[in-house]
Amino acid sequence: MDKTVPPGAAILLDFIRETEVGRSDRASYDVIYGHNQGKLPQPLTTMTYGEVVDAQKGWSKRFRSSAAGGYQFMRATLIDLAKQVTSISGKDVFTPDLQDRLGYRLLVRRGYPEFITGKISLVEFAENLAKEWASFPVLVSCKGAHRVLKRGQSYYAGDGLNKALVRPEKVEAVLKQVLESARRPHEPVEEQTPAVVEKTVVADPGDLAKSPGKSKTVWTWALAGIGAAVSAAGDFLGGLDWRAQLLISAATVGFAVYGIKRRADLARAVRSLKAELEA
Repeated sequence: MDKTVPPGAAILLDFIRETEVGRSDRASYDVIYGHNQGKLPQPLTTMTYGEVVDAQKGWSKRFRSSAAGGYQFMRATLIDLAKQVTSISGKDVFTPDLQDRLGYRLLVRRGYPEFITGKISLVEFAENLAKEWASFPVLVSCKGAHRVLKRGQSYYAGDGLNKALVRPEKVEAVLKQVLESARRPHEPVEEQTPAVVEKTVVADPGDLAKSPGKSKTVWTWALAGIGAAVSAAGDFLGGLDWRAQLLISAATVGFAVYGIKRRADLARAVRSLKAELEA
């Protein structure tokens, strides 16, 4: 069933197809009136819309009816639908999906929206269906196309060609099922996408994303090390002026304190990031 057809309508279309052609599988879409599809040069579902309409010209005489496809579209019906549905092209292939969409269009024309919203009764909608599909019976006595009808007769009874192929009780049961399905909320199926983890901007005290040459942490420890090395070299060479020694020692201590503080900040940032990833 074409996915654009609502669930309730899909149930009804499957039932119509099975009633009209005796089956509801993929092969049902290739059936023509009298099950004469084997006499066609190619399957109906491989023909274009225009080719089907052209071929139907001779079917009424040859097969007694131009009815084609799973929903037994008459030639006049297909021509009329093509005028109303401007998206249809004569070059469109007469696929099962296209037939489903056309079948749903006929349901709409026969009052499907009004039926599911309670604007027309089940009996009225059933009579509308019987007018569209001759195999469907009327549910109450009424005036048909050719004579007064009894419950269970085809709307076209008396024409020597059509008769109801399903009991009225079955039609009533299916229409109640359709009504229940159509009125039940149907949530659209959402395409599942990978969960997106919201990223929190965390300061990078250790400049982990930077190259070593641009990292403040690297330079801090490097300068502290250089200061310590210069001080040691001065002692080895006989000692430096006390003022120079004091300056180098102060710088070394400053770099060391700064480096220790950044190391603590880095540890906190890493713990925070780990906690976020595990959440």
